Amino acid sequence: MGMLRQLGRLQAAATGPPRWVFDPKPGPCSRSLETIMISTIETGPAAAGAIAFRPHPAHAHRAILSLDLGTTTGWALRSHDGLIPSGPVSFRPSRYDGGGMRYLRFRSWLDQIAADAGGLAAIYFEEVRRHVGTDAAHLYGGFLATLSAWCEQRTIAYQGVPVGTIKRHVAAKGNADKAAVMAAVRARGFSPADDNEADAIAILLWAIETDGGVR
Repeated sequence: MGMLRQLGRLQAAATGPPRWVFDPKPGPCSRSLETIMISTIETGPAAAGAIAFRPHPAHAHRAILSLDLGTTTGWALRSHDGLIPSGPVSFRPSRYDGGGMRYLRFRSWLDQIAADAGGLAAIYFEEVRRHVGTDAAHLYGGFLATLSAWCEQRTIAYQGVPVGTIKRHVAAKGNADKAAVMAAVRARGFSPADDNEADAIAILLWAIETDGGVR
C-alpha cells in the first residue's frame, strides 16, 4: 500500500516513545492505522526507514496480524507489501467506565486496523494456559472471546500459539524470560517499546517463518 511505503519517511522525523492509547467511544474509530504506525513503525537500514520482511509466497499480498492479548495489547502487522509496523495499544477503561468498555474498544480497534490494512488473512495470538491470578485470567478470557467472535463473524482465520512455541522459535529456549525475548527481537532489527510489543513481533515472525506452523 502506498500509505505504508510513506510511513518510514514519516518516522524519520518522529520523536518520543512509540506508544499509542486507543480511547474512542464505542463505534467508528477516530484514529486510523496511519496514526498508529507513524509513532510505532520500526526504523532500519532501508532508505524508507521501515523494516520490510519478504513475504513467504503462500502469504504474498495477504496481511497478517499478531496479538499479545491484554489490557495493554502488543500488536504487529505484516502488511500486503511486507512492511511490519508494530506497537503497544492500551484498552484500559477510565474510572467512570464499566468493565466491558475495554472489550468494546478492542473490537472497534480491530475493525479499524482491518479496514486500514485492506483486510486480514489471519490473526495469530499468544495462547496463555496459566495466569498469575484470577483477574488476569478473566481479562485474557474476555479479550480472547471478543477476538474469536470478531473473527468468526468476518470469516477471518485465527490461531493461538503456545507461549513455549513462540519463545523457542525466537529465542531458542521454550522457557526464555521477557528480557531474552526482547533481546532476540531486537537482534532481528526491531525496537519494541515493551514486552507486549516484543511478544507480538515474535508471534508474527513465527507465523511468517513457519507458514502458520505448517513448516
